[in-house]
Amino acid sequence: MIEAALRQHSPREAESFISEVFWRVYFKGWLEQRPSVWESYREAREAAISRLEGNAGRRTAYHEATAGRTGIPAFDTWAHELVEHGYLHNHARMWFASIWIFTFELDWELGADFFLRHLRDGDPPPTPCPGAGSGGCTRRARPISRGPTTSRATTAHRPGGPLAAEGLAGDAPPLREEREHARRALDLPGPVSPQALAEPYALILHDEAASHVPIALPARPALVIGAARPEARSPREVGEPAAQFARGAVESGMAQAARAFGCGSCRWEEGDDLRAILADAGIERVACPYLPIGWTHDALMPALAPLAEDGRAAFLLGDLARATWPHARAGFFRVKKEIEAILGELGITGANPPGDLPG
Repeated sequence: MIEAALRQHSPREAESFISEVFWRVYFKGWLEQRPSVWESYREAREAAISRLEGNAGRRTAYHEATAGRTGIPAFDTWAHELVEHGYLHNHARMWFASIWIFTFELDWELGADFFLRHLRDGDPPPTPCPGAGSGGCTRRARPISRGPTTSRATTAHRPGGPLAAEGLAGDAPPLREEREHARRALDLPGPVSPQALAEPYALILHDEAASHVPIALPARPALVIGAARPEARSPREVGEPAAQFARGAVESGMAQAARAFGCGSCRWEEGDDLRAILADAGIERVACPYLPIGWTHDALMPALAPLAEDGRAAFLLGDLARATWPHARAGFFRVKKEIEAILGELGITGANPPGDLPG
């Protein structure tokens, strides 16, 4: 994506777009160094679901919020937009989270779970953060002061309109995160040599890496296996737009890889025996794009770990993540300062001069 942008634009023109690409890479590396954040979120989500089942009032508030029947027009519009389209503007996500926490007094983990179940672009590190950030766990509580101006379904909600109406909480004492999440050292797989994949092997594509293109495989696979796991996002039902998006991405990646390598492909569905799939194909080894912290890791690693222990599984990490993650120790600014150097290290520099742009 960065290379494509720089073929059309100068580095300065493409700076904001490139920063957005790096933001996702950064956040992956940030969470990779703090796995306890994901573990804590999962534990708190399960506890919040249990409390919900035992409290009729909170359960009613939750169902009204997720169904878009709260009586707050802006919030209800966002809830419908999220469920129907699998997307919300970034500002709307934060305001949604603020109302969820301070007006409805619902656990932010339940709101993060609602986002993960429906967002097409749901991702383990950033998706819960509108809840934690809007609640004040990261900095301070976010006030509702003005409406978003770019979201297709929310442009009617402007200053002085429904967002300022009675019914919203007037005070926002920040939430407290009592647990400290210490940073651990990165333990990343080294580059995979052609010799390591000399025998016939299967390439596994999944929600975190649905394309073989960025991986730079050292040898051709004999089989491509698609392992989409959108249902692993939550113990509750995952929305159709999000599930279709994830499955469609993996299906597309499988087809592209099978054409590129001239090999067959198959699906590894939840409950299938991976060893049986490999045995049927006469294959013993697998190569899998690295599984960062999140639900795909949780869903696939129990089956892949025994193969890794036997030396039959290789995990592949893309060059951009490998170069960026060591800088993702704190805030994004540290990574942003290194973008030019990282791109230079990877040989991604410059752009076409204006006269050479495609016609």
